[in-house]
Amino acid sequence: MQPTTSSLLQSLPVLLRIRIIPLLLIVMSATLPVPLNAFGEYQAIFNIEPEHLARSTLPVPNSTKSFWFTDPDVSPSPKHGSEGPLTEDADICIIGSGITGVSAAYHLAKAFSEGDAVKGLDRPVKAVILEAREFCSGATGRNGGHLTSHVFFEFHHQQSSYGTEEALRSYRIEEYVVNEVKTLLDQEDKLDYVDFVPGGRLCLAFTERELLEAKSDFTSAKEAGVDVSNVTWFSKEETQQKYGAPYPSVLTPGNNLWPLKLVSVLYNLANKIGAGNQSSAPAFTVDLHTETPVTSISSLPQTNNSSELFPRRHSVVTPRGNISCSYVLHATNAYASHLLPHFTGPDGIVPTRGQIIATRANVTEDILTKTGGVGNDGFEYWFPRPLKEPQEYPLVIIGGGREITKSERFELYQTDDSVVDEQVGKALRAFLPTVYPGKFEAGKEPEMEWTGIMGFTKSGDPFVGPVIDPTNPDSPIYRGQYISAGYSGHGMPRAYACAEAVAKMIVADVRKEKWEPPEWLPRSYLTIGNTSTSS
Repeated sequence: MQPTTSSLLQSLPVLLRIRIIPLLLIVMSATLPVPLNAFGEYQAIFNIEPEHLARSTLPVPNSTKSFWFTDPDVSPSPKHGSEGPLTEDADICIIGSGITGVSAAYHLAKAFSEGDAVKGLDRPVKAVILEAREFCSGATGRNGGHLTSHVFFEFHHQQSSYGTEEALRSYRIEEYVVNEVKTLLDQEDKLDYVDFVPGGRLCLAFTERELLEAKSDFTSAKEAGVDVSNVTWFSKEETQQKYGAPYPSVLTPGNNLWPLKLVSVLYNLANKIGAGNQSSAPAFTVDLHTETPVTSISSLPQTNNSSELFPRRHSVVTPRGNISCSYVLHATNAYASHLLPHFTGPDGIVPTRGQIIATRANVTEDILTKTGGVGNDGFEYWFPRPLKEPQEYPLVIIGGGREITKSERFELYQTDDSVVDEQVGKALRAFLPTVYPGKFEAGKEPEMEWTGIMGFTKSGDPFVGPVIDPTNPDSPIYRGQYISAGYSGHGMPRAYACAEAVAKMIVADVRKEKWEPPEWLPRSYLTIGNTSTSS
């Protein structure tokens, strides 16, 4: 048997390996339109504060148009609640109408509709969702359309950072979300409506390092008890024959869908569940106001009535008027620091611009396959849209290219999604024709191109729980305010469950009960170090 590149490298002295590996990587990456092995540089740049650090802006009003907004068959309408009277009073104010905010409304509706909703309350619990632009127009409505767990990727890092049990939770939460969302859509007969396709995900290893790290993660995850029975490894030759890409790879379960339609399903379910039925009174209502940005939150004078179920603590300020409320959920992801200044900078949530194109393949689906893909440390990700006619050429959604802009900080601290980056666009156009020779036409212009703003954190994990002022943790200013944000470009398999956790924190606080974290929730996500909901 011939020795592999990996075994030859391992037999060399360390100093010689350090000199040879970069040269090897340059050879392997010569034809690709994006730089490889940029993740380490990205992490180093992330940790450095920019010279002029400022909190996030509000979402810009004239964003590029996402592919997910091309189908008018979505309810609520994009501008729902943007005109007419504004809700002036609510028990719970949710800021953001993406997957987090609307999932939270759904989970609140379920919780308050079960059993004795709230003892002593003779009316429905009232919630309102506020959105700065159109419904679901933030990261959820502008993403790559994936609903895929990491399965085993990055396990070694998670294990070394948090320990084995906590690492396992970071995979449980993603499996939980994928299974729950699929089951919910199936029960509601909405799988076809959201274009749910369980086509799998093929991770291409463009470098020897990527392949070695993936195999190390796989081994560590398997030894820790992660189910990896549905993982298949392919050699370069096998990948070339089966998928047309000349790289070693690993196939894992993966799903794709229409994210805006998923959120619309959850929103309508929240209303349906809250409304009850003929034998039960409404337990929960939710209003939606789009084009209603929140500019600030101020505290309201408090009474000494400790028995009051929903004391109005906050005034949520918008250009259309103010809303008095008891609880505030910040489902604002990249824009969190606009209202919460202590989330500014690398220790908080950094707005980061991503770019996506929709481009047509040059072969039919039976040749291209339905399988999505990812590569280059996750910087690039893509999948073919399902077809109406079998002989059509599939439309492929591909995002990435940020590493092209590393001299401009990998698009960190960018909040303007009204523009696209020319360098990134050029790289995305060249990527698929290079990776899949003959299956995409080189130089072909995409059918659509857009940008969106993600929220990245130093750890890669979100902040979930009560809002805490780090300079004064006992301050009452943020009492009743919660956050679930900072998904670092990996929100679809996590946000639904994070929203469930924070919704149940609010329910527990209303009912004067102790909140206990579910087994699948990583404790490292929590803004507090215990299970108390007091903020």
